[in-house]
Amino acid sequence: MASTNDLKNGMVLNLEGQLWSVVEFQHVKPGKGPAFVRTKIKNVLSGKTVDKTFNAGTKVDTATVDRRDMQYLYKDGTDFVFMDSETFDQVLVPEATVGDAARFMLENQDVIVAMHEGQVLYVDLPPSVVLEITYTEPGLQGDRSSAGNKPATLSTGAEIQVPLFVEPGTKVKVDTRSGAYLGRVND
Repeated sequence: MASTNDLKNGMVLNLEGQLWSVVEFQHVKPGKGPAFVRTKIKNVLSGKTVDKTFNAGTKVDTATVDRRDMQYLYKDGTDFVFMDSETFDQVLVPEATVGDAARFMLENQDVIVAMHEGQVLYVDLPPSVVLEITYTEPGLQGDRSSAGNKPATLSTGAEIQVPLFVEPGTKVKVDTRSGAYLGRVND
């Protein structure tokens, strides 16, 4: 149990049997009336985000989430296989749980897997990853009709927008949260 005064971003709450992660919170002390805490919380399993208001000092049930460093090994059918970096135990994670993270995961990549009571909640990638462009159309000199961007396919199969000068075989840095191109990487 914790008080709403102790809330922090990333804290996981157990509300009515469901796990919710605190995305943002704000303590509000109006001129009249009692103080309260306005929060934006995200359902850990479904990803749905809602706004919820708590009275200040209210007790909320927190959930223990074990965040472990793991290495992505390979895809087995519809499951992804991860290995715990400390115990070397292998964990199968369903494709639905991995979600969008699969777009930017390469084999042998280090990730963080969040677990609660033995159940995998989600997979967290580093903020950015370096991937290779496997296919993109050649950029035409003077073509600015698409604001200087063109689609490119990454080594993971994901498609992102890159500047016209990027060629196949180029290694690029990609933001894993938005899928945005961050720049070229020189070896």
